[in-house]
Amino acid sequence: MNPQMRAVLIKDGKGPIENLYIGETDKPVPAKGQVLVKIVAFGLNRMDHYQRQGGYPVPPGASSILGVEFSGRVTELGEAVTKWAVGDEVFGLVGGGAYAEFVNCDEGLLLKKPGHLSWVEAASIPENYITAYQALVKYGEVKKGDHVLVHAGASGVGIAAIQIAREYGAATVTATASTTEKLDWLRSIPNGATHTVNYKTEDFAAEVKKTTNGKGVDVVIDFVGQSHWAKNVESLAIDGRMTILATMSGNEVPNVNLGTILYKRLRIQGSTLRSRSLQYQTELIASFRDIMDKVTGANGGGPIRTYIHKVYPWTEIQRAHHEMADNKNR
Repeated sequence: MNPQMRAVLIKDGKGPIENLYIGETDKPVPAKGQVLVKIVAFGLNRMDHYQRQGGYPVPPGASSILGVEFSGRVTELGEAVTKWAVGDEVFGLVGGGAYAEFVNCDEGLLLKKPGHLSWVEAASIPENYITAYQALVKYGEVKKGDHVLVHAGASGVGIAAIQIAREYGAATVTATASTTEKLDWLRSIPNGATHTVNYKTEDFAAEVKKTTNGKGVDVVIDFVGQSHWAKNVESLAIDGRMTILATMSGNEVPNVNLGTILYKRLRIQGSTLRSRSLQYQTELIASFRDIMDKVTGANGGGPIRTYIHKVYPWTEIQRAHHEMADNKNR
């Protein structure tokens, strides 16, 4: 019989939050180039919610167990691993499997856990901050003096993108969210948003035109899709770049006017991370290390900080998923 471990499993393979439970499953064995990590903390992400419902495909070869970001200690090395040793404190990114006692991870997708970050803080970084870095720096090519618009500003990726944009020298960073509380908080944090817009009650395209003296923004980071499309295009300046990370309001945009995209010379980029090749993810994480050196906890004093909404024991995984599903997390 294979060695067993505990993990968060899903009754019937998919379904409502109540189908989540902690059960026994086979402990993973590291393949060539992989390390086995004993998990101390893992992060919850919106994709976990969709995957639980059966709406998010698992990448080929990845574990069907939920969870893509974690922190922990290396306990076993696969063949040909050269970057890590047993006992190393790490955090990293996987295609799945982090809701468990142990997870296999390719050695290039791990980062050394800095001493100034707690286990929880380290586990909160990989998916949110690497996604934001990819969208804003690799695709959006943000540079000093740019004007940036970040939707879902109070989400994990939104909070990361706002701070990274400020660190790269953006002239303005406008964030959208749905409540005054969230907007006030986004302006209050160090390197937070310079401007905020309540997308439910205000026209964000009109607001960024005012903020930028009619020019428009150079970079848009969007998670919303259909309902924001027309105003996003309107918001963009000549040669503007938009990265689309999700389509929470729908995939299809009727009656699209391609002329605006043409005469503004806009560049619109779709972005995924979980489905990218191992080589791509390894190279992305290697370049992200420049940003990682600047990340601290909420009270750490760094130019980029990670903010934890709430910490749950994994025995309360259902309650944590309800918190996320109800949009109570910042």
